[in-house]
Amino acid sequence: MSPILVRPVREQLEHDRVIRLLQAKYKRKFDVAINPGNERTAPVGPPAAPWYPDLVLQSGERTKKLVGVVEVETAESLNNLEAMSQWVTFSKLRVPFHLYVPAAGIDSARRLCTDLQIQAAEMWAYHSIGEQIRFTLVSRTGPPERPVRDREPVAAPAKPAPPPRPVAAPAAATARPKIVRTSNARPPARRGAATASKPRVVAAKKKTAEVRRATKRPAARQSSPTRPQKRK
Repeated sequence: MSPILVRPVREQLEHDRVIRLLQAKYKRKFDVAINPGNERTAPVGPPAAPWYPDLVLQSGERTKKLVGVVEVETAESLNNLEAMSQWVTFSKLRVPFHLYVPAAGIDSARRLCTDLQIQAAEMWAYHSIGEQIRFTLVSRTGPPERPVRDREPVAAPAKPAPPPRPVAAPAAATARPKIVRTSNARPPARRGAATASKPRVVAAKKKTAEVRRATKRPAARQSSPTRPQKRK
């Protein structure tokens, strides 16, 4: 509970109920310590002036390193004094600061974070439906960007990769003309031999035909005078 705030009993009961529900939610990943009501069992900050957030998230190792803090607000505690005293302090602990506010107070929480320059890692809204309480993520702040010096060495090795591609193209282009020349050199010789042999065959056929005609003509002339003798 905040040292400058005393909530009504009904709001305090709802506030502690939300804390226990969140304890079960975060218990899957972290070791969770809670400070419901007037309990002060899990302090954070300097030992001389400790603070007691509603939930303290610690690593599962033996060191119990602080990894986050969670603060739950109600309609009564959502004000400028509460934000200046607790939100500002929790946001400066160098661990994620999670803020849970009623669904009706989202705009007020955003305005307070903007005015006081408070950076919440996550802001959630909660509302009750009957006996159930549901949570809705409103905003989330990502991790800070890496400096330019860390990103330059990563981008440098990607540039020398493209050069091997143009070297393979000329080798394929020079190999193709060799196949074309060997295939084109043979057909002309065959065609020339075929065309040269055709006139010789035609000339030989003509000579044999003339010889046959010359031998047949005298025989026809000799047989012609015999026919009239038979008629007499």
